[in-house]
Amino acid sequence: MSQIQIFVLALIQGITEYLPISSSGHSILVPAFTGWPDQGVLTDAITNLGTVFATIVYFYREVLMMLRGLVDFVSFRASASSNLFQQVVVGSIPVIALGLIYDHYKVDEVLRMPLLIAINSIVFGVLLYIADTWGRSVKRVGDVTRWDAFFIGCFQCLALNPGTSRSGITMTGGRFLGFVRPDAAKFAFLIGIAANLGGSVKKLGNAYVNHTAITWQQMECGVLTFFIGLATVSLLMQYIRTHSFLPFVIYRVILGSAMLGLIYAGALNAWHV
Repeated sequence: MSQIQIFVLALIQGITEYLPISSSGHSILVPAFTGWPDQGVLTDAITNLGTVFATIVYFYREVLMMLRGLVDFVSFRASASSNLFQQVVVGSIPVIALGLIYDHYKVDEVLRMPLLIAINSIVFGVLLYIADTWGRSVKRVGDVTRWDAFFIGCFQCLALNPGTSRSGITMTGGRFLGFVRPDAAKFAFLIGIAANLGGSVKKLGNAYVNHTAITWQQMECGVLTFFIGLATVSLLMQYIRTHSFLPFVIYRVILGSAMLGLIYAGALNAWHV
């Protein structure tokens, strides 16, 4: 990979992992629009790890609280930490289970198509607008019940389809349930840690079994992604304290519409990246 490709991939992953505009969709589109060779699943796994660690660092208080909650849970002590730990686990289970099925049957390879990315960008963008506009703003992370966690976790399963946006669809679920924007985002990122970490570790494990070496370029891409992601999540959390998700909705609709236009004009293959 060239230095410019490393920077572009890190920039896309670091920004789109947190903004509700789909990181997987943008990553898949990079080779389609630039003509660069596909960066491969190993590079995607390493850049994804960059944003996982950025999430852990930014939400370190909540992560430490969950670790204390694990101790309280196994000790049968009821506490706010134990409740947060349990709800994050419940919210993480659906996407992990479905992700294993997708991986076994190679479903993700079938779904890597611009037409689906374009449609998902528009449809789930509109759904985010509906949830954000009509959802109440009364709940906080401390109010999460097992039903809430499972509901949001099921929404996260939709993110296995490129173009949906994991952060976007989980925030959508949270807003439908009446969580204030910052807390809907916080819980969305917390339940994404296990799924993203597990997916990346599995891909790295496959690379080890297949004797595929990690290059310095890939490591550089991952480190750069970490810093870009840390800056992005910080800015996003500040922004949504006083603003709606409308700008992201508009961006998604424009992106999806532009892609459909390119597909119709024959400039972009509808079925293959």
